[in-house]
Amino acid sequence: MAHPSNTRARLRTLAETYKDLEPWFGIEQEYTLFKNERPLGFPKDGFPAPQGPYYCGVGAEKIFGRGLIEDHMGVCIRAGLQICGINAEVMPGQWEFQIGPLGSLAVSDHMMVARWLLERLGENYGIAVSFSPKPVLGDWNGAGGSRKFFHQGHASAGRNRSRQRSLRETEIEAYRAYCRLRGREMDTRLTGKHETANINEFRYGVSDRGASIRIPMSTANNKSGYLEDRRPAANMDPYQVTARLIETVAG
Repeated sequence: MAHPSNTRARLRTLAETYKDLEPWFGIEQEYTLFKNERPLGFPKDGFPAPQGPYYCGVGAEKIFGRGLIEDHMGVCIRAGLQICGINAEVMPGQWEFQIGPLGSLAVSDHMMVARWLLERLGENYGIAVSFSPKPVLGDWNGAGGSRKFFHQGHASAGRNRSRQRSLRETEIEAYRAYCRLRGREMDTRLTGKHETANINEFRYGVSDRGASIRIPMSTANNKSGYLEDRRPAANMDPYQVTARLIETVAG
């Protein structure tokens, strides 16, 4: 019998229960590189120029740590992990990689191994990896681990509306508890600023990067596709978060 702390075992049971629905997930894992207790690219004293030019940027004065990031991508590919992209994020030293789309167990397993490989490779570069939701307080974006929930097959408009209502009603009942599943220090990141929803509110919207649940324009137009849960923190447990989304949407 699995120990209660084994969140993977619980997800395995849930995935088997709803296997006929074939839910797929994609994970965007953001993280921050640190050296000498400062984010990579931050000056020894003070702060760099305001965020803006760093996102998906290029150039030695904007981008820091690319050698480690590309090394990590290559190792993930050789290990057979379903890594599908990397990009520099909004803050200097902040990066992201994406895993999926895969089933709930596979995407979570691949994410955990990819995290381990990143930290292990960081040792070779003398760089530490932080999964803190808000590594630098102030006017800087936090680090998330947003989930894209896919459903196999074509969904009707009515079914999509039902799912949106289900997500809303479930979150209103236990929103703070749900957020705690999605990573520690959630309140420092979910402030309603820096492309986040406020931790005390729930809302969804089409192409709304400040919503709790973002509905892509393609999903709205086609009446099928995926939903993006933008609340998960970078340090969330992928097994718990995936399980909760299956319970809410499929159940």
